[in-house]
Amino acid sequence: MAQDTDEVFDVVILGGGSGGYACAFRAAELGLRVALVEKDKLGGTCLHRGCIPTKALLHAAEVADSAREGEKFGVRTTLEGIDMSGVNKYKDGIVGRLYKGLQGLASAHQVTVVEGEGRLTAADTVTVGEREVKGRNVVLASGSYARSLPGLEIGGRILTSDQALTLDFVPASVVVLGGGVIGVEFASVWRSFGAEVTIVEALPRLVAAEDESASKALERAFRKRKIAFKTGVKFTGATQDENAVHISLENGETLDADLLLVAVGRGPSSAGLGYEEVGVSVGRGFVPTDERLRTNVANVFAVGDLVPGLQLAHRGFAHGIFVAEEIAGLNPAPVVDSGIPRVTYCDPEIASVGLTEAQARQTYGDDKVQVYEYNLGGNGKSQILGTTGFVKTIRVTDGPVVGFVAVGARMGEQVGEASLIVNWEAYPEEVAQLLHAHPTQNESLGEAHMALAGKPLHVHA
Repeated sequence: MAQDTDEVFDVVILGGGSGGYACAFRAAELGLRVALVEKDKLGGTCLHRGCIPTKALLHAAEVADSAREGEKFGVRTTLEGIDMSGVNKYKDGIVGRLYKGLQGLASAHQVTVVEGEGRLTAADTVTVGEREVKGRNVVLASGSYARSLPGLEIGGRILTSDQALTLDFVPASVVVLGGGVIGVEFASVWRSFGAEVTIVEALPRLVAAEDESASKALERAFRKRKIAFKTGVKFTGATQDENAVHISLENGETLDADLLLVAVGRGPSSAGLGYEEVGVSVGRGFVPTDERLRTNVANVFAVGDLVPGLQLAHRGFAHGIFVAEEIAGLNPAPVVDSGIPRVTYCDPEIASVGLTEAQARQTYGDDKVQVYEYNLGGNGKSQILGTTGFVKTIRVTDGPVVGFVAVGARMGEQVGEASLIVNWEAYPEEVAQLLHAHPTQNESLGEAHMALAGKPLHVHA
């Protein structure tokens, strides 16, 4: 939709990722005039280099495992190999269809999309080339990038998730630097595709931000899958030649592999965008805000990965909607990080929301917290799927459920109900009254809450 370049918009958004486009669409629905500045493609990291393509790879990996293991189910299947051109065609097809749909939604909402690299040049202005896009409110939504370590140059056999998503071959061996979400997901994919994988993690356990019980379960599962990992050991350097990449560790050990994936997290994309020059506070690249996502500059907001906290697409999405409604005067409830569901999509999956057991005990005291862990061995559908794991619920004694963690195949699909339970501060006794369809993995939530409410059914008391 063409607009006069002298027009002042109600909202100007710098960045068209999850936070940016959600803010744009919601603001437009509320009758505000919106400009969305994006230098690349609408959808940002999540759609093009993150959530969607990685989960497509993970599903292809699940299909590979199903073919390899068909005999366990009485189905005579064999895995002849992985056709990465076919995998990439499948992945890119999904991204393409979603991108086309997003472009259509932008048009339907009559959002003015300004293509080009934007820079904040005043508290009410984003400059794109020679065009000044002015707004009564400005939303910073410039997202994040795949980080590396000082002195570790990306290129050749050393890559980040960005390059890993476009590989046209399956490496024979990979070292994954970083045992967080990105690292364990790619490790899971490559192992399913037939690669030898070793994870190197400086912290004492994999997925260290999750409940310790989830880390232990994942480590057990990875050992069974023959995914090697070295925790509590630091990386010191890497060199590469035409045959391999050579990784040095602090303990003196050297690892050789076809590729080194650097998965040490994501950094905020704020450098060179004019934020500090305009007076916006920036700390370690992040833009701090108050609970209403306001920066220190009037009428300038920040959303998504740019704001310190969880780096999740659905957090950015929620931030964008919140800011649009805030600008429109609807006084929405703030987005609280502890109430945001989290899923790691490796095999097995980890799903969680709320406090970990350690956080709950620190917050309420050891004698004020009750925990119950329901083993999926008692769940019919999990047995059918051939997965192991558990559902763990954490409550305040005589109070509501404040935390949930689950490990097992497809358990990410169960975190929706868990999110409602935690965020609505439900009591286990209330959840225990709800019917959960049989046979489903969803039953495991019902069983766990029944046990926490003092009336276990399919468990040994």
